[in-house]
Amino acid sequence: MTVLVPNRFLFSFEFALARWKGPAVIDGDVSKWSDREALPKLGEIDGTSDFADVWACWDECGLYVACRVTEKKRPLRCDPRKFWLGDNLRLCTDTRDTRTVKRATRFCQQFYFLPAGGGNDGKQAVAGAAKIQRAREEAPPIQAEKIVVVSVVEPGGYSLEAHLPAECLNGFDPVDHPRMGFYYILEDGDHGQQYLTVSDDLNWHVDPSTWSTARLTDR
Repeated sequence: MTVLVPNRFLFSFEFALARWKGPAVIDGDVSKWSDREALPKLGEIDGTSDFADVWACWDECGLYVACRVTEKKRPLRCDPRKFWLGDNLRLCTDTRDTRTVKRATRFCQQFYFLPAGGGNDGKQAVAGAAKIQRAREEAPPIQAEKIVVVSVVEPGGYSLEAHLPAECLNGFDPVDHPRMGFYYILEDGDHGQQYLTVSDDLNWHVDPSTWSTARLTDR
């Protein structure tokens, strides 16, 4: 029987986003990440298994995110001009966690991270920000070069780490606003899509109410 509405769509999720401990070294080595920073595997609610590890955490300097993809057979396909195609990790944030709005406010942002496609040889990681479709208000533009992103590409997969500085997160205020809207989708040429709450069919790229809530904690 075909499921028209995934189970995850029926819930509002909130999870703890841990504070980063120790120096924040962005070098593509994900061995420093642990279960403490692992994002919840909500796909299990719909009977699906994640193909990749995805982590995130925070501190006063901003957000950190990382992923590791294994068992790849196809070469990476990354084009910064069409970041939404091929291999990519995208992250959406709402620093005011306005879960009832159906259109993005100026506090909502979309970021993308590619494991390749940058540099003179096209082998360096790339990061940037993109507008959210049909937004009621647009977030201020950011300087993409302020985002730090590093990948390590090996036969059969890659790992990626990135730092989103606080100055790139409009309204980032862990003290007065410790809850933020949070969503990610990881797309891969071999494995397909892995996402936190809903897929493209339910308009995560338009509707912030489909995102989850990340509670910035000290744990």
